[in-house]
Amino acid sequence: MTAIYEDRALADKAVEKLRVYAQPQRLMILSCLLRGGRTVGEIEAATGIGQPALSQQLAELRRADMVVTRRAAKQVHYDLADEGVGLCVRSMEAIFAGAATTGELLAAALGSETPSARRVSAGTGVAAFAKIG
Repeated sequence: MTAIYEDRALADKAVEKLRVYAQPQRLMILSCLLRGGRTVGEIEAATGIGQPALSQQLAELRRADMVVTRRAAKQVHYDLADEGVGLCVRSMEAIFAGAATTGELLAAALGSETPSARRVSAGTGVAAFAKIG
């Protein structure tokens, strides 16, 4: 993998992609789609973005190859184009929602829980010990 500082073309490509993420409505749409594919009406209801603006932002996301569409009867369903888009959105959510540690940040970005989060969510309140030897 080439580091961005080593390749100006790669840096330019990254900046262009980041410009797409840098618009609040587009980021909200991508975050919504992170939870699964949605129709335009479902995206509108979840995000509160009205139809004219929503259609415009979805078109921008299609042009940037960040969402894909499929038609089912009269409705168009939108979904994230690839796992890279999902990883970027999950990372931003973790960073800006206040992940406390690097481990929590990575777990959130990768869509998994840390071992401590799994223990807490289990809710047993019981200590577990391993027998050694």
